[in-house]
Amino acid sequence: MSEVNINKLYHCTYALSYHFVFVTKYRRRCLTAPMLERLKEIVAELVSGWGCVVEINGESDHVHMLLELNPKAAPATLANMLKTVSSRLLRRDFKEHLAKVYRKPVLWSRSYFVASCGGAPLSVIKQYIEQQERPE
Repeated sequence: MSEVNINKLYHCTYALSYHFVFVTKYRRRCLTAPMLERLKEIVAELVSGWGCVVEINGESDHVHMLLELNPKAAPATLANMLKTVSSRLLRRDFKEHLAKVYRKPVLWSRSYFVASCGGAPLSVIKQYIEQQERPE
């Protein structure tokens, strides 16, 4: 079992992990191993102010990212920023390869998946809260 990283800001202590999934436009199989390595570098640089990359991996048509972020980072805003910047940089760096797959300058689908993860299951947390001693 892995240990949860507990971090601190000025007035809060947190342990927030998010699982993001980005899918290529039209689910085309265009991602390669060098593209995934470059994506890992891009994402690590972009989230350095808000947290860190735990793991990034994927297949030729989608990418999974596990990120630890602080409470200031809104997942929706971060996902859109990651998709915009990574698409622009990957299309620049792998122009010839992606030109064979897409006629227009696109990479990611508009949709994405994000889920909070890590820590205790919800049932354990619910039970813990239910067992608190209420004041009379």
